Amino acid sequence: MIMKYRFFFKKKLRLLTFKDFQRVFINKPKTRITFLLKILTIKNTFNFPRLGIIVSKKVSKHAYKRNLIKRLIRESFRLSQYYLLNYDFVIIATLNILKINRLKLIFFLKKMWIKYYF
Repeated sequence: MIMKYRFFFKKKLRLLTFKDFQRVFINKPKTRITFLLKILTIKNTFNFPRLGIIVSKKVSKHAYKRNLIKRLIRESFRLSQYYLLNYDFVIIATLNILKINRLKLIFFLKKMWIKYYF
């Protein structure tokens, strides 16, 4: 039997409001700091994972670069969403993220999501 997944990135999979982000920051999240990203995770009460992305102007003063980073993170999450545990993820980009190319970033993100599978 072939299972069909729908790889959409609906609003319910996003951390949208200040309250959503605040819940992650206040409730003692698991923190993983890497060369490229800071990842905060906390268990949620839903049956699906949710994602929030923070890319500040300190990373790049150009909006198109910040949007590219967000787009790549969002796309990797979208492709992995059905395998992830029920966590709220807040990903904060660091200054070093612009020093690597897109392919290396995509590979890094795939490896990162594997740590949160099932």
